[in-house]
Amino acid sequence: MSFVQNFPFFSIIIAMFSGIISSVLSGKKARNLTFGAILMILILSAGVLYFCNEQGSYTYMMGHFPAPWGNEIRAGVLEGLTAVFFCLVMLLSVLGGMRHTEQDIEGSKHNLFYIMVDLMLSSLLALIYTNDLFTAYVFVEINTIAGCGMIMIRQKGRSLSSAIRYMILSQLGSGLFLIGLSLLYDVTGHLLMSPAKEAVAAIEAAGSYGIPMLVIMAVISVGLAIKSGLYPFHYWIPDTYGYATPAASAILSGLVSKGYIFLLIKIFYRVLGRENVIASQIINVLFMFGLAGMVMGSLHAILERDMRRMIAFSSVAQIGYIYMGIGLGTQAGMVAAIFHIFTHSATKALLFISAVGLYEVSGNRKDYKSLRGSGYRNPLAGIGFGIGALSMVGFPMLSGFISKLLFATSALQSPTKMLPTLIVLAISTVLNAVYFLRMVITIYSIPKEEEKRMEEGKILAGSWNLRLAIACFILLNLTLGLFSQPIVKAIGDGLTMFT
Repeated sequence: MSFVQNFPFFSIIIAMFSGIISSVLSGKKARNLTFGAILMILILSAGVLYFCNEQGSYTYMMGHFPAPWGNEIRAGVLEGLTAVFFCLVMLLSVLGGMRHTEQDIEGSKHNLFYIMVDLMLSSLLALIYTNDLFTAYVFVEINTIAGCGMIMIRQKGRSLSSAIRYMILSQLGSGLFLIGLSLLYDVTGHLLMSPAKEAVAAIEAAGSYGIPMLVIMAVISVGLAIKSGLYPFHYWIPDTYGYATPAASAILSGLVSKGYIFLLIKIFYRVLGRENVIASQIINVLFMFGLAGMVMGSLHAILERDMRRMIAFSSVAQIGYIYMGIGLGTQAGMVAAIFHIFTHSATKALLFISAVGLYEVSGNRKDYKSLRGSGYRNPLAGIGFGIGALSMVGFPMLSGFISKLLFATSALQSPTKMLPTLIVLAISTVLNAVYFLRMVITIYSIPKEEEKRMEEGKILAGSWNLRLAIACFILLNLTLGLFSQPIVKAIGDGLTMFT
């Protein structure tokens, strides 16, 4: 066995032990340890991606005990690519929100925030790599607890109520997911994904357990849909993303929901069987809810007057895009959905981090009137927000354009769903343009008092870490837009390895 094959396990353990060690460190030391751990895991994940691209996927037996007694990790091109991307987004999100993390959180609790970041990263990596369903459930719960801690650590009224709402809905989703896993174990007798898939195939071939299998597919899908914020299960998103610290908002919006979606895709391919899911019509239900989310999320965003809540409601629409791609039931649709996971992770984190630079030069006010001219007061944040907004609208050369192009072309391969997909895609694009371009116009509209201030040269640039994070996010977005073909190919290859 090559030494590189240990890297997924090392990555999860490094993140977990960083959280444990951070519990006895000061805030500054915990922050430095977290940055170091994320950077190390990023390098290890890049090694896994390179190895799998050269050698193919592999299974790593924990303690070298085979199924059904052992626990397994499975790595392939898609897992490695997703781990690299998630680590990069988390690193930049923590970096960009670092100053506000120190301001918003009581000094004695700084290390607690970084404990939550470490646990969140370990849970996301486990959801990416695990080949065991019960292990997936355990880390789903760790993810939920870490997310709740990141929200409520500000200890303000809206943050606490948001955390409670998030916990209630997340536990509802977790409960349904656990019920689905329990039923699946009862029917198949396996918790490892590969043996469970063989048992499901045998059940389908025999034509038995038809109703129980349909219930299993429905309950697992609904449970993870609730946790990922699919419309109409989205009510925890606006307050959660809108009132957390900037770093937490970027992580929660960019990564957490995507971890659950990635797990659902793994279960579809590697446990239940993609053909079985399509035959059950569950995929059509997800497709319809995805279309509804694309429109309703955008309509809610148009009605918002708070910048961060507007960005949060936009996430509802973008999660709808992902489920719409999954619901197409084709390989091309799944590739488009996974590419949009990357697009949304990078772009939404860019929008939240750029928003920090805009409202901190506007008296920390987030309403449209106060943000007028903020693009001039903090030029780099204005550019970052503008690029993120144009990407969400689908401007050429940016990642959002590639996502929408992939969705449109994949819709052509599904004759029965082509027309509704293209119509809703067009409507959603127009609605995206309404609220995002309105905000871009707002931040570049100069009030008279602002003209005088600009003449006096009082233009702010923000902290160095915020500027660096915004610049890196812009570069990441352009990379996804201009060099999308290798990434799309890697996604396709990774999905092939899933089966």
